[in-house]
Amino acid sequence: MVDWITSEGLTGYEDAAAWMEARADAIAQGRASEAIWLVEHPPLYTAGTSAKPADLVDPDRFPVFQSKRGGQYTYHGPGQRVVYVMLDVGRRGHDVRRFVQQLEAWVIATLDQFNVRGELREGRVGVWVARPDLPPGPDGAMREDKIAAIGVRLRKWISFHGLSINVEPDLGHFDGIVPCGIRDHGVTSLVDLGLPVTMADVDVALRATFEAGHIQALTGRDG
Repeated sequence: MVDWITSEGLTGYEDAAAWMEARADAIAQGRASEAIWLVEHPPLYTAGTSAKPADLVDPDRFPVFQSKRGGQYTYHGPGQRVVYVMLDVGRRGHDVRRFVQQLEAWVIATLDQFNVRGELREGRVGVWVARPDLPPGPDGAMREDKIAAIGVRLRKWISFHGLSINVEPDLGHFDGIVPCGIRDHGVTSLVDLGLPVTMADVDVALRATFEAGHIQALTGRDG
């Protein structure tokens, strides 16, 4: 069984990180069930283990937190659904790469519930959407914007941290960093794409796609 937890309002980042680590330890010790925690944070930047100082463009704009997850700089803030996953990867084959691929597939399946085609790109982490509605880039190629980020950490084969999907954040807040170290590409959200989607709508889609088996490695089902 996986506990689904939704926090109302804005959750402080340090409090969330401490809670996740404690829950992951309890899962590893067999004292707690796996959990998926849905939160929103106040505006802030987090630095993953591969973050480069030059990618923090405006260090005084919002609080900056060092994170133990993989990856580089990310933004979290109101209007963004953050999904923390505390799951036993050891019981699911001890395959970290497959686990991350399943998280990506989960995001793509969730976006598909709103007729948004999320895609992966070699060399660019996260989930992307094509923007034929916008002028092409300087190279003449169709513009692509990032809509979701993924960054996890494992301890004793229990995951924590997770992913974020842009529902209706202030996209200007991303300007203080180079998101995930990727230049020359923008960010978007479901509402920016013209969809009247609420956070509650996204939460329903996340749970439906999870329980429908779109990420078999997470639910323990094969095929």
